[in-house]
Amino acid sequence: MPLNDSDFHRDRARALMKDAEPIFDAAAVQQAVDRVARQLNERFDKDDAPAFPLVLGVMGGAVVFCGQLLTRLTFALEFDYMHVTRYGSKDQGGKIEWKVIPRSNVEGRTVIVLDDILDEGETLAHVKERLFDMGAKDVVLAVFADKDIGKAKPVTADYIGLTLPNKFVVGYGMDAYGYWRNLPGIWAIKTGG
Repeated sequence: MPLNDSDFHRDRARALMKDAEPIFDAAAVQQAVDRVARQLNERFDKDDAPAFPLVLGVMGGAVVFCGQLLTRLTFALEFDYMHVTRYGSKDQGGKIEWKVIPRSNVEGRTVIVLDDILDEGETLAHVKERLFDMGAKDVVLAVFADKDIGKAKPVTADYIGLTLPNKFVVGYGMDAYGYWRNLPGIWAIKTGG
């Protein structure tokens, strides 16, 4: 009897977690978000800080980080999003694709970019350059996680929640083949299947 699509996806998602290795639990994740929020508040919640920065979430991976971080920020801001990717459904980087360009005007503004992970850095380097090309005065990068890949990256984040080992990870917005963004902690999985 053939499996229907729901059974296929459930079984594939479960198979990914079969030998998964826990990296950070939910408590460590929340502590990291608190730390990034505290650092951003220290920089932007004061009289001499740039007024009303534009916060841009990089979808879809940053959706969880954005949603939880925004409620911890104590300064006035405007929120918008962009959707830019190198991965799609693959587990290897590829051509950068802009699916949604921010609708908000970035010209002359301080822009805070929120992303789930700084992996090889190509995507965020491209985003930062593009925002400056669009007229941003300053671009601040805040990432939930920075992956330690053992080599220099074309961009560094200004604020980092957690440093991850050089493994394929899922949870807290990061996915494998579209699965497991919803996990409250971080898990390393084996890919290729």
